[in-house]
Amino acid sequence: MAPQQDLRSHAFVDDRFRIEGTARLVGEVHVGGAKNSVLKLMAASLLAVGKTNIRNVPEIADVEIMSELLQRLGCVVVRDGSVLTIDVPATPAHRADYDLVRKMRASINVLGPLVARIGRAEVALPGGDAIGSRGLDFHIKGLEALGAIAHVEHGYVIAEAPDGLSGAEISLDFPSVGATENLMTAAVLANGITTIENAAREPDLVDLGEFLIAMGAKIEGLGSPIITITGVKELHPTEHTTITDRIIAGTWAFAAVMTQGDITIHGARIDHMEVMLEKLTSAGAIVTSTADGVRVKIDHRPTAIDVATLPYPGFATDLLPFIIALNSIAQGDSMVTENVFESRFMFVNELTRLGAQIHVDGHHVSIHGIKQLSGAPVEATDIRAGAGLVLAALVAEGVTTVDGAFHIDRGYPRFAEELVRLGAHVSRE
Repeated sequence: MAPQQDLRSHAFVDDRFRIEGTARLVGEVHVGGAKNSVLKLMAASLLAVGKTNIRNVPEIADVEIMSELLQRLGCVVVRDGSVLTIDVPATPAHRADYDLVRKMRASINVLGPLVARIGRAEVALPGGDAIGSRGLDFHIKGLEALGAIAHVEHGYVIAEAPDGLSGAEISLDFPSVGATENLMTAAVLANGITTIENAAREPDLVDLGEFLIAMGAKIEGLGSPIITITGVKELHPTEHTTITDRIIAGTWAFAAVMTQGDITIHGARIDHMEVMLEKLTSAGAIVTSTADGVRVKIDHRPTAIDVATLPYPGFATDLLPFIIALNSIAQGDSMVTENVFESRFMFVNELTRLGAQIHVDGHHVSIHGIKQLSGAPVEATDIRAGAGLVLAALVAEGVTTVDGAFHIDRGYPRFAEELVRLGAHVSRE
C-alpha cells in the first residue's frame, strides 16, 4: 500500500503528448473509480462531522484540486493508496475561492452541502472545461425553493439559509446532473420532504445518493425521474466504494474500434454503457461480456454511425469527441447531434487539422469518413477532447502532438502509460 500523505494542490505541468501513428491496440486495461462520482462524494462529505473514507479513488488531478478546496474549507484530507480520508470539522469555512474553482466545474458541488450544514456558502462561478456555458439557474432556483436566499454577486454564487432549509417540490426544466446533485445534498438536512421532478438519472448521481443513504439520509427514487428526500437532523461519516468510470471504459472501447484492435476492459459496467456498446456494435465491433467487464474487438474499418447525445440513459455527451473521431475514419457519412450542451465543438476545429472532413451546423455535425488522418500539432480544450485527439492521432499517419496534457491528467490516470502497454507509441514532452 502506498504511504500515507497529505494532499496538496500544485501547478500541474503543462506537457504535451507525442503520438506516432499508426497503432493497433491489443491487451487489457483496468478501469478505476469514476471522476464524475468521486468529486461529488468528496463534496458531500462536508455534510457530516468526522472522518469519511472513500475507496477506489482515481489518481487524477481533479481529485487533488477538490482535496485542496476541502482543505481550505477546514477539512483534513489524507490519501492512502486508493483510499481517501476526509476529516470534516464541526464548522467548516463557507467560501470556495476562484483560484481553485476556476480549474474544475465540480467545485460547485460544495454549494448544497455548505448551505445545508452551516447556512451559508460563497462559491466562485466554476470553470474547468471549454465545452460551453453551464448556467446555475437550476441550482439557484432550487435552493430558493428550499428556502435559501441565493444570488450571484462579484463572480460568486452566494446562498444563505440562517434558519435552515425546508422541504419543497422542485421541478427541473432539464435533468441537470449538477443541479440534481446540489439540491439532493441540500435537501437531506432540510426540514420536511423534498421531491425533485425531472431529476438526472446518471449512475454517478445514483452513487452519490447511495453514499448519502449510508450517511443516514432518507432518499427514494434514485435512478428514476422523481427523487424523494425526507430530511433528517444530522448525518454521520461513512465508508463508500466509488463506482467504476463508465466514460473511461467507453474511451477504451472506442480506442479498440478506432484502431481495429482488441481490448478487454476490466471493471467496465455493461449496464452503465448499453447505448454506447450498441452503437459500437452497429459500427462493426464484436462486444462480449467478461467475468468483470467487457471485451471489444474489430478487425476491419468501422462503419459510420449516427448519434445524438442525451441525458442518461442516452448516449453520454462526454463521449461526443470519441464518436466524432471514430466517424472521421469510418466508412460512410454520419451525423452527430449534441443535445446536452450548446457548444462542445471546439474539438472539431482541432480534429480537422488532422485532415478530418467535418462540417458544423449549429448543434449538428456532419462527417465524411476517410481512411486515414494525418499527423499535425493540435491542442486539447477539455478532458474528453484531449483524449479524443490522442485516439485520433493513433490512426493518423506521421507524428501528432497534443498540447494541454494537463486536461487529460484531470480525468485519466496514467493515460500515456496505458496506451503504451496496449501497443501505442506515445510519450510526454
